[in-house]
Amino acid sequence: MTGWIRACGLDDIEQEGARRFDHGGKTYALFRSPDDEVFCTDGLCTHEAVHIADGLVMDYEVECPKHAGAFDYRTGAAKRLPPCINLKTYPAKVEAGEVMVAVG
Repeated sequence: MTGWIRACGLDDIEQEGARRFDHGGKTYALFRSPDDEVFCTDGLCTHEAVHIADGLVMDYEVECPKHAGAFDYRTGAAKRLPPCINLKTYPAKVEAGEVMVAVG
């Protein structure tokens, strides 16, 4: 695991929203929960490799924009078919208004 890296500012992610983050040739998705916690998952749906940050975020779930499968972005758990493989998650935190993630 690498150290913490800056992904974006907290204000760059709407509350109950998502943002795509690319680093080291890989795509991630950043999420901001209703209570301002941040979470990071792999950026592509496990069903058909669509950018998950483009999906609808409600409460603690993100809906894939292609086939409407859903994931709990806190745990990566696939919650609604067609995805049946969980998203990988990564540590994320906010420091001085900046979203920091540990990926690698």
